This record gives sequence, C-alpha cells and structure tokens, in this order.
Amino acid sequence: MAEISDFYAALVESTDDAIVAKDVNGTVLSWNPAAVRLFGYSEAEMVGQSIVQLLPDDRLDEEVNILTRIRAGERVGQFFTKRRHKSGRLIDVSVTVSPVHDKDGNVVGASKIARDATQVLERERRLRQSEARFHMLADNIAPFAWIAEPSGNIIWYNKRWYDYTGTTLEDMRGWGWTKVHHPDHVDRVREHIKSCFESGEEWEDTFPLRSKEGEYRWFLSRAKPIREEHGNIIWWFGTNTDITEQREQAEQIRLLLMEVNHRSKNMLSTIQALIRRSVKDNDGFIARFQDRIRSLAVNQDILVRREWREVPVEELARLQLAFVMDAPGEITISGSEFPLNPRAAEIIGMALHELATNSLKYGALSAGGGQVSIGWEVDEEGGLFSMHWTESGGPQVTAPEQTGFGSTLIAEVPRRFFGGEAGIDYASSGISWSLKAPLAMIRAGLSQSAATN
Repeated sequence: MAEISDFYAALVESTDDAIVAKDVNGTVLSWNPAAVRLFGYSEAEMVGQSIVQLLPDDRLDEEVNILTRIRAGERVGQFFTKRRHKSGRLIDVSVTVSPVHDKDGNVVGASKIARDATQVLERERRLRQSEARFHMLADNIAPFAWIAEPSGNIIWYNKRWYDYTGTTLEDMRGWGWTKVHHPDHVDRVREHIKSCFESGEEWEDTFPLRSKEGEYRWFLSRAKPIREEHGNIIWWFGTNTDITEQREQAEQIRLLLMEVNHRSKNMLSTIQALIRRSVKDNDGFIARFQDRIRSLAVNQDILVRREWREVPVEELARLQLAFVMDAPGEITISGSEFPLNPRAAEIIGMALHELATNSLKYGALSAGGGQVSIGWEVDEEGGLFSMHWTESGGPQVTAPEQTGFGSTLIAEVPRRFFGGEAGIDYASSGISWSLKAPLAMIRAGLSQSAATN
C-alpha cells in the first residue's frame, strides 16, 4: 500500500499539470512543483493561504461558485479562465475541480488541476479569426460560392446565394439547388455536373437561376475538385458568376454587326431610290440629298447619343424614320410617352428602319397617296406593351416567296428577345406589323428576364 501511495505522490510531483488540494473554504493544502512553475508561488508561500490570492478582482465570484458546487459534491468540468501570476501578470489557464470525499463520503476538500492555456486559446483565437476572415471574404465576393462533398451533395453556400435565391441551407441540401434552376435547362445542367462529379473533371456551364423575386438571370458556373495528398477528392468548391449584362452586351454587339452588314447591302438600293426622287426637282438637289444621307447616320447614332439609357418611343421612331419623312407617302406617329430600355430600343429601332426601307422601295412610302400609321399602347394592368405599323394607299401587296434577314429583324428577333408576339401581315391593301411584349422586357428601369435568351 505504501508503494502505491509513493507512486501517486511521485505522479503528482512529476506531472506537468498544476495539482492543488484545498479545503472546502478554499485554503490551499498542497501545491505541487507544476503549480510553482505555472503561478510563480512556492509551496511554502501558498500552503495555508486562500486560493483567492490567485484570482483577479473581476473573477472573485468565480471561486465562490466553484466552492459552492464542490460542497454540493458536484464536479466542475474544464473551463478557461485567468489567474494572477506572482509577478502580477494575468495568465490563461484551463481548470478542472473535483470534490474530495472522506471514507464516509463527506466532501472535505477539492482537487484542482490547472494547465497553461495560452497556446490553446491562441490557436482558438487564430481559428476564429481565420473563420471570420473566410466568412468576410466568402460572403462579400460578387459570385455565389458553395462547397460540396465528393458525391456532389452541397453542404455550404455563401450569403450571396441566400440573398439572391431567398432559400435556406435546408432547402438546398443535397441536390436541392435544382429548385432554382430554369426548367428548360435543369436536366441538362444536372446531367453535366453529375458526370463531372463522377469523373473528377472540373465543371463549367452557363444557365439561368431564379431569384427570390422570380427573375431569371444568367450565370457562368464553375466547380473545382479539392484533392488530398493521395489525389482523392475530399471537397468540391464552386462559384456562380452573374453574366447577364455581359451576355446581353455580347448579343447586342452581334446584332449590331449583323445589322451593319445588312444595311451595307441595301444601302445602294436606298440611295438609288433617294436619287430618283431627288432629280425630279433639281432645285436644292445637293442640299436635300446630303440631308437624307445624314438622316441614315442618325439611326446609327441614337443609342450612342443616349449612352445606352432610356430612349422615348416617339424619339426613337422619329429618328429612325427621319430619312423617309419627306417621301411621297404620309407618316403619322401616335402614342403616350414611354421609355424603352436600351435593348428594346435597339431591337424596335432595327424593325422600324427595316419596315421604312421596304415601304420606301415597295410600299406605301413609294408613291403619293400612301399612308403609314405608327402607334403604341401600354396596358399597365395587363403588363403588356403593344406597337403597330400599318400601311395603306400604296401599291398592291403580294407576300414574298422567300424571306431574308429583313424578316428576321422584323419578327424573329423581337419574338426571341421579348418573349411576346411579333409578325407581319401581307394584306393586299397594305402590309401591317405588330408587336406585343411584356412591359418588364420593354420599359427602362424594370428587371428583364434572362430566361428568354
């Protein structure tokens, strides 16, 4: 028995943990060498003294609470706190306190184990700081960001994702992200990313995602596998970057280039028609001819001059039709003030120019007595914008046997971009063109649905 006691005594003396015995009033009964190293007080200085000597002034209630729990026979599990070193400086410690019972089971004191917690708390501080920096970065970068398990089960999104989609992690867990994908694209996207998850290849795709307001915007999305040292995938890290504006700008540039190419082909025909009408009256021929040529340049400059901001419908129509305003036929323009967004102005402007060019060559504007009526209406309740071009009094109309790029500008492009209705009717009395489109796709300042792209 003495050997066991000697063993425990040696254990207390040699351990790196400060082991302190105290009675139920907090008076120190024993003080091992590790306590000397940790707190700076010798055994002689502490035995018989109150343990309160180690407590900072703002933590005196802490010892009262500990002793109360010990007297009740309760163990005080590990907690982090501060104690005062003999030098007066404060040190971080982790403390565990257990009641000591006599042979009859009565609590007669407490055994306290204390460790220097400086490095532990510093690691925790750095970890919290690192985590805070990560969240600050992840939640404030422009793209959405997410992390998935090797199987593709997404377990984390940044704040940007939730702000845009209005969802929660519970909504999105696993493959819940498919709920915010456009139905026309979701199957393709799911199969593509699934194949990448299975093969381990980096993933890239573009598709529309629905916002909490119901708007669809286009995103360039990428995911990269994160591998451990042996090459096994442990995570996937992905981003979704909004490219709606870039996508629209690229489409605008493409259409403008196509339009320039198309106009260059019919420019000679237009000039020839202008010359034939001008030479009938030689007075002021050069001045009138130059004015008409300049009116064509205005059509190209309208959106540039407006700096791609809102364009009033009436201004757009008058500028686009300036080159035919003194044609033999009569043009009337009517409609309330209404601001077009830049994309709508571009598409409607191209359609009006094409209609005017055709009318000047073949329709109501090619002969005296012809009439062209242009008008538009706004149905706020129904959320619809309507526009028409109607010709009468000109040569008899016959439908063309073939359609070219001009028909694309008049009908197909508006239908595709606006998601509404656009078409031309070749009635024998005169052609008519009509457009019906959602206000959200037409009016300046409203969100545009990318899903129709």
